[in-house]
Amino acid sequence: MIAGTTSDAGKSVLTAGVCRWLHRRGVRVAPFKAQNMSNNSAVVVDAQGRGGEIGRAQALQAVACGLEPQVRFNPVLLKPGSDHTSQVVLLGQAVDHIDAANFRRLKTTMSGAAFTAYDELSAEYDVVVCEGAGSPAEINLRDHDYVNMGLARHGQMPTIVVGDIDRGGVFAAMFGTVALLDPEDQALVAGFVVNKFRGSRALLQPGLDMIESATGRTVYGVLPFDVDLWLDAEDALAYGRVLGRPGPARGSEWLRVAVVRLPHISNATDAEALACEPGVSVRLTVEPGELADADLVVLPGTKATVDDLRWLRETGLDQAVLAHARAGRPLLGICGGFQMLAEQITDEVESRRGEVPGLGLLPVRIAFAADKTLARPAGQALGADVRGYEIHHGRVAHRAPELQALITLPGGETEGAVAGNVFGTHWHGAFESDDFRRRFLTHAAGLAGRHGFAVAPDTSFAALREATVDRLGDLVEEHLDTDALWRLVEKGAPPGLPFLPPGAPALA
Repeated sequence: MIAGTTSDAGKSVLTAGVCRWLHRRGVRVAPFKAQNMSNNSAVVVDAQGRGGEIGRAQALQAVACGLEPQVRFNPVLLKPGSDHTSQVVLLGQAVDHIDAANFRRLKTTMSGAAFTAYDELSAEYDVVVCEGAGSPAEINLRDHDYVNMGLARHGQMPTIVVGDIDRGGVFAAMFGTVALLDPEDQALVAGFVVNKFRGSRALLQPGLDMIESATGRTVYGVLPFDVDLWLDAEDALAYGRVLGRPGPARGSEWLRVAVVRLPHISNATDAEALACEPGVSVRLTVEPGELADADLVVLPGTKATVDDLRWLRETGLDQAVLAHARAGRPLLGICGGFQMLAEQITDEVESRRGEVPGLGLLPVRIAFAADKTLARPAGQALGADVRGYEIHHGRVAHRAPELQALITLPGGETEGAVAGNVFGTHWHGAFESDDFRRRFLTHAAGLAGRHGFAVAPDTSFAALREATVDRLGDLVEEHLDTDALWRLVEKGAPPGLPFLPPGAPALA
């Protein structure tokens, strides 16, 4: 089990790194996260062709293990649609919504599914590397926990706590995490990993020695801050964040891309493929001025299309989007962003607000269906092969007969829409198809008047993703005590680990 002192401490990347390290050793290893809370999800397809959703991080961890992703790697996925409710995705399928009123009832179902999935995986694989969620020291939630120490105790698995030193207070967070656990939970916490360190290791060493002395537990290593580890981000992306580290422009001009940072943004990782291209600057923003300066504006996916469209209007960003489109510059809507571009949205499923006017930039009408579309389709767009994945309730209920489609499927069906400089598609992940991405960016640059922009002919998104998990494996091998980690795999948590007071009350 890899737990963390906080959310975004580095659990996901450390889990992927440990998975890749074990995979390189010839170990049959699988990733697992009992419950994930994220709107960044991936679609997996089982042997029967049925689609299902899991957290994006578990899909990347599957790549690190050399495996095709499967729903058992993340049996419970909670997708927040508001501050109070989340959609419950159980073994890949949306089954309910959870809130304070039905929390306890659904917890029983979710924990049962999670424990069963873990037990199956642990019987099939040599090692299962489990990622925790948030912090294991959320003492108000411990009696129903099946994600952190509840899972660790179920599998009697040694647990490592990772802390983000870049935030400060990492030693206090590590000590406090252990000291708030009850004795049986503490007995499974074998030690710590420090994440995102920059500076002299010699200056840090006294602190490492003191935390080992104070807790009686090992620091398994210190991972350095690495600016290149940004692909497949799962947690909420910061306002105004520039994605990636784009290489120098291949032509005489850069292409500037502004992605609207919607409140319930989902699968913002779509923009990462654009940011992989040299000479393409991608920024997530909530500033109308940054849309005015952009060459290409992207309305990304969202878990709450109607609510986020209302927010777009309340903030005045809708006027910036409309002005950008009316100026003839390219505008792209993906999934929920595509739905916002429609003339009308009928939603009795997510927001239950009925008929709502869209931005009116594409002559289509959207209607929400109770069943979610989950698929991994393939087709042709702009003369290039393209693959993607679909996760949406909204469907195109009507489209103007003369409207051009963006994508053509093998059977002759069409998907998405193009109206001059305005593009829309329900497909996530389409820009991971290298040839399509290059053609789209070249076309968008022409519409924006960036005739000096040129794509690179050799950028491979799949290769960059593989390089990311390889880099994570390298970091584990270079900076962690892998011999000690292997002893945890073989023998479990060391016996006789000291109890740190005060500890939480023991569970009944």
